[in-house]
Amino acid sequence: MSINLSHVRNIGICAHIDAGKTTVTERVLYYTGKNYKMGEVHEGTATMDFLEEEQQRGITIQSAATTCPWQYKGQDYMINLIDTPGHVDFTIEVERSMRVLDGAVVVFDAKEGVEAQSETVWRQADRYKVPRIAFVNKMDKIGADFEFSFDTIKERLGANPIAVQLPIGASDTFEGIIDLIEMRAYYFDASEMGAIVHEKDIPDEYRELAELFHHEMVEKSAELDDSLAEKYLEDESKITPDEIRAALRIGTIARTCLPVFCGSALKNIGVQRLLNGVIEFLPTPSEVPSVEGTNPRVKTEKMTREHTREAPFSALVFKVVSDIHGDLTYIRIYSGTLERGSRVLNPGNDRKENVSRIFEMHAKDRQALDAAYAGQIVAVIGLKNSMTGDTLCDTNAPIILERMEFPDPVISMSIEPATADDKKKLGEALTTIRREDPSFQANYNDETGETIIAGMGELHLEIVKNKIVRDMKVNVRVGTPRVSYRETISGSAENVRGKFVKQTGGRGQFGDAIINVMPITLDQAKEEGLEIKNGIVFEDKISQGTIPREYIPSVETGVRNAAMSGILGGYPVVNIRVQLIDGSHHEVDSSQVAFEQAGALAFREACTQAGLALLEPIMRVTVITPDEFFGSVSGDLSSRRGHIVDSELRGVVRVITAEVPLSEMFGYTTVLRGMSQGRATSTMEPAAYRQMPDRLRDEVLAKT
Repeated sequence: MSINLSHVRNIGICAHIDAGKTTVTERVLYYTGKNYKMGEVHEGTATMDFLEEEQQRGITIQSAATTCPWQYKGQDYMINLIDTPGHVDFTIEVERSMRVLDGAVVVFDAKEGVEAQSETVWRQADRYKVPRIAFVNKMDKIGADFEFSFDTIKERLGANPIAVQLPIGASDTFEGIIDLIEMRAYYFDASEMGAIVHEKDIPDEYRELAELFHHEMVEKSAELDDSLAEKYLEDESKITPDEIRAALRIGTIARTCLPVFCGSALKNIGVQRLLNGVIEFLPTPSEVPSVEGTNPRVKTEKMTREHTREAPFSALVFKVVSDIHGDLTYIRIYSGTLERGSRVLNPGNDRKENVSRIFEMHAKDRQALDAAYAGQIVAVIGLKNSMTGDTLCDTNAPIILERMEFPDPVISMSIEPATADDKKKLGEALTTIRREDPSFQANYNDETGETIIAGMGELHLEIVKNKIVRDMKVNVRVGTPRVSYRETISGSAENVRGKFVKQTGGRGQFGDAIINVMPITLDQAKEEGLEIKNGIVFEDKISQGTIPREYIPSVETGVRNAAMSGILGGYPVVNIRVQLIDGSHHEVDSSQVAFEQAGALAFREACTQAGLALLEPIMRVTVITPDEFFGSVSGDLSSRRGHIVDSELRGVVRVITAEVPLSEMFGYTTVLRGMSQGRATSTMEPAAYRQMPDRLRDEVLAKT
């Protein structure tokens, strides 16, 4: 099937938890004819929340992809849609979805406006330069306020929102929307699930407000398009709706404006008009800049691929899902054509892969394809050695596309198999989950004999545990969640020698390395163009061959292995610049193993001399509480070593933003409910790693 790229939209729906993303998606599937009945999140029947865990909890855990058709002005369009989670523990799902999208619909709760996780999602979209439109949802909710939500977009996100719609009524009286471009009112027939739309004149009581917002929209549109600016100065009334749409499209794609829609997905109001907005304002795959990458053979050489079927094939793996028929690998095709049965290259590991089958996905259902083209998001079967973030490309035209950055886990717990038979099954289960979820880590501790799993939060680890026990049928025992600390150095150390000499009769072992160590931040590394890998920058400063070139990678391996296993309490060592400056070798006894040991010895000694410190994860906590409990809540946060960053009164509720160490936040939700009579809510996300006070550091180390 040949697809016109100008009729394709790759979009994601993202927002704060409970803003109604999945409900919006369900309505989209219904109106585009993909579903014949609407699923509901609160009933556990949502199409895109197809995991048992999602249906029980009423939340989205993993992003789900679907392809749906839409007719706009008599033309057929194809929308590739990804529904992403709102819960911060699954922020990785949003991250990897953003990487492959051309546009996004950001959903806001009409009562709450911009919330904590909305800001996180916004920053992720900024990082990947994703154009957006906004949908102020839940206009039927008690306390819904379109203008308040609109203002929070401006104030908290620093965006340039332009209202293209206004609600008719709010909460119980919400019954339709005013289109500010056409200056017409639309009412959605409740008896037909909102599928039948009635167009009418704008009600008299809304005429003045609509004129005011229309004038502001035209004025802001004129700022986005020079040709429109001239016309605006001459006679504003001569500007046509199509000219306004064209200017808003230019601004949206350039990310200089944010068209704002409104409605209620639950009450089936406004979703069709939002879909029209997706077609009108969000870019086609060919309108976004050519995808950039590097030459795998010459890492410094930049390369680009045009978004056309004629260009060499290139795609990015953004998700791997284990399946009984073989791993389903989700890919976004940026250029060229992929045919069933073809052979492609993974330039990251230089392995060739066979694409045995290609599917167009609809949540958990699939439709087989013979070929897929630039601009499509599909799932393939047959890949054995490709993970999330890997590039796939034409075997004769290699390119490595920019990888995604995954956050470090902040919480860990021990997990052990109940029986010897479960031990092998657990290893396989953890490998499978690691392939699917790059924010999950699992390591075996040789000293304690424990397997430690680590993730983004308590909920994340609980979901993983349930998956192992229920879905993979492995019987395990788990420990209590623990904080994932990090170690670093507080000073520098120079000319520190690590010497490994072993003589056992016959050929011995000899390795000798001298290093400098100093602190470095991620920003400093980026400024100097240095690669910071797992928190360590390794620089080769050897001159005159004091260590032969073949042994230098071994020294680096020794340094990195020592950094992973830690020095103070076995926690990974981060934010360190290591310079290999000198050393010596033996013509006969030197070996890679000896230099690996020398590197590890030098690193441990240098870090000890530089002075070691313990870093703890700090969480950004947002609490929404009735104002009467403000004193109790803020006092409790302070008692948890929290630092209140911001406090804002919104009506009768107080929004408190604080930075609190993760170690103090276990079980916080229960305590918060108790002190606020169940009326306060909270969310938290990782903010940074910061140095611990010495007294607390010693307490933590005494327990390890």
